[in-house]
Amino acid sequence: MRVAVADMISNSYFPAIAAVELGFFKEQGYEAKIENLAPVTKAMEVLRDGEVDFVAGSAHATLAAFPDWRGGKLLVALAQRMYWFLVVRRDLNARRGEVGIVKGLRIGAAPGPDAGLRQLLREAGIDPEREGIQIGPIPGISGTKVPFGVSAARALEEGKLDGFWANGMGAEIAIRNGTGTLVLDVRRGDGPASACGYTFPVLVATEKKIREEPEAVAAGIKAVVRAQKALKENPSRATGIGKRLFPATEAGLIATLIERDLPFYDPAISEGTVEGVNQFARAVGLLSRSVAYDQVVATRFRNLWKD
Repeated sequence: MRVAVADMISNSYFPAIAAVELGFFKEQGYEAKIENLAPVTKAMEVLRDGEVDFVAGSAHATLAAFPDWRGGKLLVALAQRMYWFLVVRRDLNARRGEVGIVKGLRIGAAPGPDAGLRQLLREAGIDPEREGIQIGPIPGISGTKVPFGVSAARALEEGKLDGFWANGMGAEIAIRNGTGTLVLDVRRGDGPASACGYTFPVLVATEKKIREEPEAVAAGIKAVVRAQKALKENPSRATGIGKRLFPATEAGLIATLIERDLPFYDPAISEGTVEGVNQFARAVGLLSRSVAYDQVVATRFRNLWKD
């Protein structure tokens, strides 16, 4: 089976990577491989077209390829809450939580995640266009296998950006090398109260896959749940995976990032979580109407969230 990961060199979707690399798909009787495929909106389109079996990506981005949740469903949470960080140039002397620091700045954000930042700013009373905030891709960087967070940290260091909205790996690199300052960690309570509920990392499949191969879908869910449990028991297992798949610097950081994320490793997708995603999706124009929980989540498998 093919598991597309929307940002490979990152902690964001790591339970899906671990599910493959630690042999939990194989334990369920299925061979699986990871495919690095970015941005997340492109990954969802590839899923829709039947070129991969699962996508590990952000919940709201599913709507980029499956309008009003038609044809695609959420299977299992890789972790809880919105998981991107706002980092700006260190010389700006920003304070933690100082959202207004982004006025007039160039902020790197990938397609999909960028919607989260724009809505967060609006909820904070900041109009990105009126305030001259440029939010978009990293200058000169393109392709479906580019690690966005790592590339954003490099672009910040090179002066191509004033800040970025990206994953924990990118944030960690920028902070450690002294070029960036953390402004927002939304997952842990920074920013508007509702922002942490805009989206979350999740495993997604098509309704066609669920209908025609329910055993394979169940295997994918079980593999993720087992991977979360294994990482909780021993976060250092992430280092071995990192050494196989990541450059040396990122491989050395991944276990630290995973250990920080462990409190959010809960595979369940609650009705409240889906309501938060749908409210956000409607606010940013990704969803045209109210959609019931069981039309968003593959509820037939919810018993598998308990290992």
